[in-house]
Amino acid sequence: MTMTQEEIDALIQSGDLESEAEKQTAAGNIGKSEQEVSDADFSDIDKESDTIYSPLDPKLELLYDLQLPVSIELGRTNMLIRNILRLGRGSVIEFDKLVSEPVDVLINGKKVAEGEVVVIDKHFGIRITTLVDPTERLRGIK
Repeated sequence: MTMTQEEIDALIQSGDLESEAEKQTAAGNIGKSEQEVSDADFSDIDKESDTIYSPLDPKLELLYDLQLPVSIELGRTNMLIRNILRLGRGSVIEFDKLVSEPVDVLINGKKVAEGEVVVIDKHFGIRITTLVDPTERLRGIK
């Protein structure tokens, strides 16, 4: 069944578009069996229920020998390329943190703790002062 433009315009203006479409659909379905369609049922996903495993959990045993890069961030700064090219031995770069502020402990580029710098037998070390909440660490991974 074809309709002219005038018939289409009249149908749109009359607001009877749905009933005409239903009539055409019903006419096209004559002799065909109808199927009942129900709404899809999806279970709710609870984003707050992140499972936190204990370090002694046997499910984590495969990960124990995995090596990840650990780095300590003393601070950050932005520099112009001309200033970077002028750097030489004895140059000083000023960071955005004060001496008394804790440093960030990054594992695989993600912040997991804060700490303070200590010296142990002429070597630097970090004393962990605060840990990032485990749920926050998991959110950072995703």
